[in-house]
Amino acid sequence: MKLLSADELEARLRDIGARRYHNLHPFHRMLHGGKCSKGQVQAWALNRYYYQAMIPLKDAGLIARCEDPAVRREWRSRLVDHDGTAEGEGGIARWLKLTGGLGLDPDYVISTRGILPGTRFAVDAYVRFVRERSLLEAVASSLTELFSPAIIGERVEGMLEGYDFVTRETLAYFEKRPPQAERDSGFALAYVKANASTPDAQQAVLAALEFKCDVLWAMLDALDHAYVAPKHVPPGAFVPKE
Repeated sequence: MKLLSADELEARLRDIGARRYHNLHPFHRMLHGGKCSKGQVQAWALNRYYYQAMIPLKDAGLIARCEDPAVRREWRSRLVDHDGTAEGEGGIARWLKLTGGLGLDPDYVISTRGILPGTRFAVDAYVRFVRERSLLEAVASSLTELFSPAIIGERVEGMLEGYDFVTRETLAYFEKRPPQAERDSGFALAYVKANASTPDAQQAVLAALEFKCDVLWAMLDALDHAYVAPKHVPPGAFVPKE
């Protein structure tokens, strides 16, 4: 293994996104293309809530291990983005407006009783990864945000066009995400490029991003298996009324 330049490392990271980001998943394409039933859209939003709700725990775990106050100051903006500064604010609250707009009871969503085992296992694995791996790997695992702004506009327009039960108000969560993701991924990318200073460290960074892509892909695999084909909904998981 040779030491990559900072630009070469960035190119390798972006190549991982081009090949492995979950926008390539068949369920993702169904969702954006207006091909899902309402029950399938509900299942996606319900399961994705668990990911959204656990992100602040993941970020708090990273901050707790970080000795550099400058990095902690930068990273804690992510907690505010998701939790808000008061009740009813922040990304988690906006995601509950999304699930509510789709007809899901908020208490049921918050309870996470109806999520798929595959969702729970994938998200919990991500939280453990950030808590247990090196700080460099933890930061690198967040770099899927490099690829999210480009698909958010596609998601909003595709869902508005494809589903008569979706409104812009329902999808308000996504309005603030592109600038937040660009800010956060810019900081994380600069941190990784500056601190991955050995070939082994660079390989660990690349593997961390691949792992995070696998987490997001596994979540969609679980949705596809339960709600598209062969439609094997696990015991206790959400069952659409349709």
